[in-house]
Amino acid sequence: MESGSKVKLPNIREAEGGGRGDGREKFQAKNWKNFSKKELQKLSQLERSKYLAYESAPKDCVEAMSAARKRLKELKKEKKMREQPKPMEEVVEEDKHTKLIGQLKAAEARNRLRLMRLRYNNNRASEVNHLISCQPTALKAVRLQSLVPPYTEKIHIRDLLGKNERGRINALLEDETGLETSRILS
Repeated sequence: MESGSKVKLPNIREAEGGGRGDGREKFQAKNWKNFSKKELQKLSQLERSKYLAYESAPKDCVEAMSAARKRLKELKKEKKMREQPKPMEEVVEEDKHTKLIGQLKAAEARNRLRLMRLRYNNNRASEVNHLISCQPTALKAVRLQSLVPPYTEKIHIRDLLGKNERGRINALLEDETGLETSRILS
């Protein structure tokens, strides 16, 4: 693929790192302007910091950073070598411990919800009582109290029928022909 241009461009692979092609080339940000020390001193602090952020680090800093990376890698390898796999008993104990902590946290959350519910109901009741007490006449206060009770009463639906009564009612309900009541249903 030839173009009409006579400009000779370097091969991209060769320029980036010897044509390795293994995807390990890193993008190296660099400054396109080269300032002398005097020009750099004339820049504002913001411009100078932006410029220096993309400058390559001094040689001694690069050496110190590579030495630190090597030390960290060696420490990580040594730690892996020293670590022994945990016995099964310890693993089981840790699982029990984490499960227990989870149950405790769930119980605390339930307790917090219960307390929040109680606090809400108490605040609501005090507001309703205040509204009732602020009514100008007793009749209006009684009406408001009957429409908006301070505490909501739970409705307990109980079965008032005994065992024999329940059986009799079921027999009457299941009787489609009317033999139990001697009535003809049409």
